[in-house]
Amino acid sequence: MSIKTTAGDGHTLKWIKSSHSTNEGPECVEVAATPNTVLVRDSKNTAGPRLAFAPGAWDTFVAHTANH
Repeated sequence: MSIKTTAGDGHTLKWIKSSHSTNEGPECVEVAATPNTVLVRDSKNTAGPRLAFAPGAWDTFVAHTANH
């Protein structure tokens, strides 16, 4: 999975829903990227907590999970 950083003033995030997420299933996550952080949230609770990753940590996580 490759995430492009958002353009603009840095205040507007473009959230991208996982291709593995469906409206019927429980696996609903979205990610948004800024130049310094990749954010992850539950798409069913968009106002809820978010995880924040450094871009390198996110790349490592995605590479690891892609192999499993």
